Amino acid sequence: MVDDDSPDGTGELADELAATDSRVHVLHRAAKAGLGAAYVAGFRWALQRGYDIVVEMDADGSHAPEDLPRMLAALVDDPPGTAADVVLGSRYVPGGRVVNWARYREWLSRGGNYYSRVALGVSIYDVTGGFRAYRRGVLEDLDLHTVASQGYCFQVDLAWRSVRGGFTVVEVPITFTEREQGQSKMTRAIVLEALWRVTVWGVQRRVSNLRRGSDTDSTSTTTQPSKL
Repeated sequence: MVDDDSPDGTGELADELAATDSRVHVLHRAAKAGLGAAYVAGFRWALQRGYDIVVEMDADGSHAPEDLPRMLAALVDDPPGTAADVVLGSRYVPGGRVVNWARYREWLSRGGNYYSRVALGVSIYDVTGGFRAYRRGVLEDLDLHTVASQGYCFQVDLAWRSVRGGFTVVEVPITFTEREQGQSKMTRAIVLEALWRVTVWGVQRRVSNLRRGSDTDSTSTTTQPSKL
């Protein structure tokens, strides 16, 4: 668990939990450096300790632990040749859904995902979601020290890097439930950062394709049907 110097006492509660459960580890950061930097710090902590699979998820109840077994199952090579390198918990593929979210938030999310999909030429329907599982080899290959994205743009950045790196990315349907307590970290600055960065990446992609004499990407992802 990563505590980015939260002012609401989250870090202290996490420490109390860790004191009673040896499976819980808390990484305290001295100051708020952004969501993306916190994720990268957590990834590095896991890699340094030899973990083969790294899962990221929100700890506010939005992501259901009950969905995790199906996500991890997508990483298993059974039948041979079907294992994913990155598994995205997806709200917007068949079987996925959103519960108790304000209409404007859902449309903002859907619109952002649609824009990212078109601009970047990837067939990922929920590229901004924060419930994911990565193989360690993916994170080792993505040059995490070069990731400057923050907010929800961080999720877009890593998913797109994974696709461009030739890794197999699979979407597994999940149920996202709006938190009952606390406030969302969504701000105008986060939305503008995502819009700006995705637009820049999209333009760079178009220019690169034109230089190669083609405007067609071969990037794609797979949607795993719901097993619920």
